[in-house]
Amino acid sequence: MDLRKGMTMTKLDLITLGRAAVDFNANEIHRPMEETMTFTKYVGGSPANVAIGTSKLGLNVGMISRISDDQHGNFVLDYMTKAGIDTKYFKKDTEGRKIGLTFTEIKSPEECSILMYRDNVADLYLSVDDFDSDYINTADSLLVSGTALSQSPSREAALFAVDVAKKNDVEVIFELDYRPYTWKNDEEKTIYMTEVARKADIILGTRDEFDVLEGGKGLSDEDSVKDLFNYSPNLIVIKHGVKGSKAFTRDGQIIEGKAYKTEVLKTFGAGDSFASGFIYALKKDKSVEDALKYGSAAASIVVSKHSSSDAMPTVSEIEELIKTHGG
Repeated sequence: MDLRKGMTMTKLDLITLGRAAVDFNANEIHRPMEETMTFTKYVGGSPANVAIGTSKLGLNVGMISRISDDQHGNFVLDYMTKAGIDTKYFKKDTEGRKIGLTFTEIKSPEECSILMYRDNVADLYLSVDDFDSDYINTADSLLVSGTALSQSPSREAALFAVDVAKKNDVEVIFELDYRPYTWKNDEEKTIYMTEVARKADIILGTRDEFDVLEGGKGLSDEDSVKDLFNYSPNLIVIKHGVKGSKAFTRDGQIIEGKAYKTEVLKTFGAGDSFASGFIYALKKDKSVEDALKYGSAAASIVVSKHSSSDAMPTVSEIEELIKTHGG
């Protein structure tokens, strides 16, 4: 459905598609969730966090999502709008579906867990009728997360957006973002994640997420990228937590990135902040090596703070951290 055909749309650096949610982060750290009594509310969800992170770094960003038609949905929409994100394709679900809720537990930097409420959530009912293809064409890049592929009709909406992007030379970024409890079975996750990975231009994920993508074959990094480079990808980043990350290019380059040391408060939020810093650097025509530095620095900043979305750093904060650590 193309409601805006013929209208001039603002050129966007990035559109993210998928999950926007609400996070409740434990205020009483070093305690199990059973003993935690107070939480602080933030916007969450990987595509939402990346949109917030890249917008805060100065990119022109839009997002496509479906949210609940209630107070939580209003909170997310208001926050995203104030963050400078184009929310014209935030669809409110009028059939009573709720937004996803995430409660976090921070026992220690090494012991963090999340408890997600994801049954019948609004974002997994995003449909192809909730946005038009012309909007995808206004962007330089489209980011799709793995969670958006886990159920229909969100799955079809994500695949449609990727196909539109490929036909119109819009770069496709696939953030694997694997959440096991949203998938019905192993066969579906392998089929649909592989389909988008093979169409993507850039893939970002942890080593564990690449293992899921490959059906648990336990491949090395080199074997993982060798297979994917038979298809569309030209840049693949595999993250190894505190051991750093590796970027592989189609022409055979392997660039290693280090993780910057910090006083870790919690582990969640690292992947979304890494993606934000990495994508920003590439958009500013920095090298892949520098993009890994920006991603790692952004992740280091976010894991040292209580939130994910609110903690997304500025360019000056990232560059100061890189400088402090000697580049």
